[in-house]
Amino acid sequence: MNKPLILVVEDDNSVKNLMATTLKAHDYRFLTAPNGASAILEASSHNPDIVLLDLGLPDMDGIEVIRKIRTWSNMPIIVISARSEDTDKIDALDAGADDYLTKPFSVEELLARLRVTQRRIYMTQGESAAEASVFTDGKLRIDYAAGCAYLGNEELHLTPIEYKLLCLLAKNVGKVLTHTFITQSIWGSSCDNDIASLRVFMATLRKKLEKDEGSPQYIQTHIGVGYRMMKVE
Repeated sequence: MNKPLILVVEDDNSVKNLMATTLKAHDYRFLTAPNGASAILEASSHNPDIVLLDLGLPDMDGIEVIRKIRTWSNMPIIVISARSEDTDKIDALDAGADDYLTKPFSVEELLARLRVTQRRIYMTQGESAAEASVFTDGKLRIDYAAGCAYLGNEELHLTPIEYKLLCLLAKNVGKVLTHTFITQSIWGSSCDNDIASLRVFMATLRKKLEKDEGSPQYIQTHIGVGYRMMKVE
């Protein structure tokens, strides 16, 4: 798996230097941008594989950078910000960010998020038309053409909503999906009742999917934000 090209958007020199040193030590290729305008220019000029984006930029809010990039590219964007409120995370993810890492962060966590995103890129690029009809993740297998899902050799008996939820998570593996995004995708709306229904359906899906509910393998909860399907080795 080739190392991706990473765009680091950060105006704090100490944080930027930490990330640059980390990326260099692990043989990543990278570019840097100190503000939103240069970030958009670098993203459009060099088409990086992953963007590491601070929200508190001197010339514009990072949310606006996400929105502008999303008008022409689906390149993965990992937000790295001191804003730790759930509302900040939800706003960034709803704008189109793929992941959210809160400052201060450990080098190990940053590298882990990059590996997850890189695997997602690799999976997307490596799929052929035939492979795209079947999703596999550990023992989980979804046959989209047949409309069936399996765990090992056993078919999962899912309701239509559970199956739609599973497919939505699988098609965004490694990406945090907010409650709003999921409910809009499944029900076409996002009121309190939809979010309450989502929690119920997610609980029943997990009982069928996770053998050990206390240590889930496949579906990770981001409390107050949403859910993410993890890539199982």
